[in-house]
Amino acid sequence: MKLQAIYPCLWFDHQAEEAAKFYAKVFPGSKIHSIDRYTRGGMGEAGKVMYVEMTLGGCRLGMINGGPHFTLTPAVSLRIGCKNQKEIDSLWKKLVAGGEPSRCGWLTDRFGLSWQIVPDQLGTMLKSKSAAKREAVTQAFLAMSKFDLAKLQRAYDNA
Repeated sequence: MKLQAIYPCLWFDHQAEEAAKFYAKVFPGSKIHSIDRYTRGGMGEAGKVMYVEMTLGGCRLGMINGGPHFTLTPAVSLRIGCKNQKEIDSLWKKLVAGGEPSRCGWLTDRFGLSWQIVPDQLGTMLKSKSAAKREAVTQAFLAMSKFDLAKLQRAYDNA
């Protein structure tokens, strides 16, 4: 399998392996490719996990246990396009557990990683030629934490 040449690497304090295992369970078809450990004389404690490389939802992803010097922020998020409300609800429930919901389909998981769980249909709605439809959908989703596809569709249809 050929993986992309450019891919994100996320910085964790010490939870990279735990996060990778969790994400591999949440996203079918994901796989942990390697777990590298610190060696004696390295930057971390010998034997502890240094770096994890995985495929997550078809994308290559690196995770480093670099210590508390840097933390994940909502300035970087992973976006998941969902086909229907069932997918939105399922992913939201799994990822928000131990984390925090935010607004407009965003949440932060228990490891501090931000996610956007977005219905695929939203892009089409927001590209409507009708300014009234775009505005109605925007106002609807601004009031939401987790996206409610039926409410978005009603806003779009009734505008």
